[in-house]
Amino acid sequence: MKLTPIIPFEPVSADQFPEQGRWVAQIKWDGVRMLVYADGQDVRLVNRKRNDRTMQYPELVSVRDYCSAESVILDGEIIALDKGKPAFHQVMRRDGIRKASSVGNVQREVPITYMVFDILYCNGEWVTGRTLEERQELLAEVIQPNATVQLVSSHSDLQALHEVSKQHDLEGIVVKDVSSKYVIDGKDRRWLKMKWFKDLYAVVGGVTHRAGTVNALLLGLYDEQGKLWYIGHAGTGRLTVQDWKTVTEIAAKLQRDERPFANVPERSKEATWIEPMLSVRVQFMEWTPYTTLRQPSIQSFVEMKPEECTFGQV
Repeated sequence: MKLTPIIPFEPVSADQFPEQGRWVAQIKWDGVRMLVYADGQDVRLVNRKRNDRTMQYPELVSVRDYCSAESVILDGEIIALDKGKPAFHQVMRRDGIRKASSVGNVQREVPITYMVFDILYCNGEWVTGRTLEERQELLAEVIQPNATVQLVSSHSDLQALHEVSKQHDLEGIVVKDVSSKYVIDGKDRRWLKMKWFKDLYAVVGGVTHRAGTVNALLLGLYDEQGKLWYIGHAGTGRLTVQDWKTVTEIAAKLQRDERPFANVPERSKEATWIEPMLSVRVQFMEWTPYTTLRQPSIQSFVEMKPEECTFGQV
């Protein structure tokens, strides 16, 4: 039987723990969601967007090395470590390979681990209709962990695991209803993702437009010498439609010809530069190796002097 790639079940963002029912928590690893499809003859690795990534991760193709099932669909996350912690930028070096000739070198430079947390299909049978508890028992039966493949552990003390993830500066946790079935192409509150985010205050030094309205802000921080450095752009967050209209009007009044940033932003060709007079509170996941923010979102505009938005916050 040839297994057709599916869209995996997704958790819903939450900031509070569930109050009723039986739940378990799992570490949310900072990696790439990946499903392994093995029909007994062929093996394919496919991401959540149903793009094939078999070439990029050859160490996972020999399914019999870590799974006893004759045919199987596994769900999990591929991670790569940097200084002992999962690092998204590292695993993206593997995921971004487009030439088979490059795989060997990058594979040696960036070893990966497949963190398996669910099973959808086993020995010719779909098991998505079973409860999470039953699927985890099945998963433990067929997976033999090794240096490259590990089972994600589940914990009944949700708060404790959340604190552990914070102490170790991990992405967060996923909280799951133990009675939940696996819904293909589904997304509901039986799976909840609870992430840790960081905050800082940044200066707006440029904007981009869509259909005449500002749709993203180019953000910066000042160094000790008073130079403004670009740290990323954000077009999501808590701003309302009216807020974006207001920003558009203000940006038009603050427009300038010269770039206010000491470095060159990645969206320079699309940008309209403005005087760095607006300050915002930004929520983000982490710093990238290029000193830009990962997953920044605008929380609010703040009454704060632009020159006070410095790297000293970091």
